[in-house]
Amino acid sequence: MSNIAVVPGSFDPVTLGHLDVIQRTANVFDEVHVLVVHNPDKNAMIPIARRLELIEQALLETGAPRNIVVRSWSVGLLVDYCTDVGAGVIVKGVRGAKDVDYETPMAIVNRNLARIETMFMMPNPQHAHVSSSLVRQVASLGGDVSPYVPEVVREFLQGDTDPNISV
Repeated sequence: MSNIAVVPGSFDPVTLGHLDVIQRTANVFDEVHVLVVHNPDKNAMIPIARRLELIEQALLETGAPRNIVVRSWSVGLLVDYCTDVGAGVIVKGVRGAKDVDYETPMAIVNRNLARIETMFMMPNPQHAHVSSSLVRQVASLGGDVSPYVPEVVREFLQGDTDPNISV
């Protein structure tokens, strides 16, 4: 059995809840691929290349384990990526029953397509109410997002960094 896990998501932007799930996954598996995927049902605010940079910087800032790699994927099925890298497990952060209901059919299909199992992981309760869309809304209205995102993301969302300079 593979000891590689994939944590997929749009991460638009990455939140403290995402980081919690990623870091705890890294404590269970030998290798973790954080996979930024394009979701055609969502209008992304942050370009994928910038999301990759923000995730990598946030992981460095929080002292995340070194067994985490950050990649993007936009062609083919998620299970194709998992097969390519030898991952046997997809880990999905879920905040509650609504997320489980949404994710369960995909988990069943992924298992049927490629024998890839899906594990659901709850974030720390202090982050369970936070979603990327909520963070985007708060930021767009000038609110303080610092309780919900790593510092590098807060700086990016609140314009404290030059958007033309990589973080």
